[in-house]
Amino acid sequence: MNSEAFYRKAHFLISANALQQLPADSGREVAFAGRSNAGKSSAINTLTGQTGLARTSKTPGRTQLINFFGLDEGRRLVDLPGYGYAQVPETVKRHWQALLERYLITRRCLEGLVLIMDVRHPLTEYDRTMLDWCAQRGMPVHALLTKADKLNRGPAMATLQQVRKALAAEYSGVTAQLFSSQAKTGVDEAGAVLDGWLRPGE
Repeated sequence: MNSEAFYRKAHFLISANALQQLPADSGREVAFAGRSNAGKSSAINTLTGQTGLARTSKTPGRTQLINFFGLDEGRRLVDLPGYGYAQVPETVKRHWQALLERYLITRRCLEGLVLIMDVRHPLTEYDRTMLDWCAQRGMPVHALLTKADKLNRGPAMATLQQVRKALAAEYSGVTAQLFSSQAKTGVDEAGAVLDGWLRPGE
């Protein structure tokens, strides 16, 4: 099965608000994380060729649960709660942070993290926290610099080079690319990374 057809099979499985609600820790998962309103849900929808799989909203913090999408019996995509300036109570923010950290550090079937960063505001404090957790675990990370269509090609490429340089200096092995759900930029490149984590050898 080709890559595009494989990801089109994505379907909603379950939402979880606590570690004990997660599906069995087996098979292979790739998680998507990003600051609120960075374009995470749009990226998931673009990569799966579905418009309404992950809920998109102009309201930051709409994704408030860990949402699992099945691809086949043993492989899943995971939409993590948006972090950052979501208008929610402090207790809820602390719960999200603890849940995200435990998920990223303890989930054995998690093969890699796709870190969503708005190309106009990359490497925020929250992004670095996610990178620190993944480094602690030794987990691969691929960064999508989303909304690349909002910048002209020159400034977008300059930002990409700056981000790659910073990642190389601070988080060895983390890769990055430009991505746009609107213009469908970088879809094949991102899909190839997903394939490496979810479909090795296929």
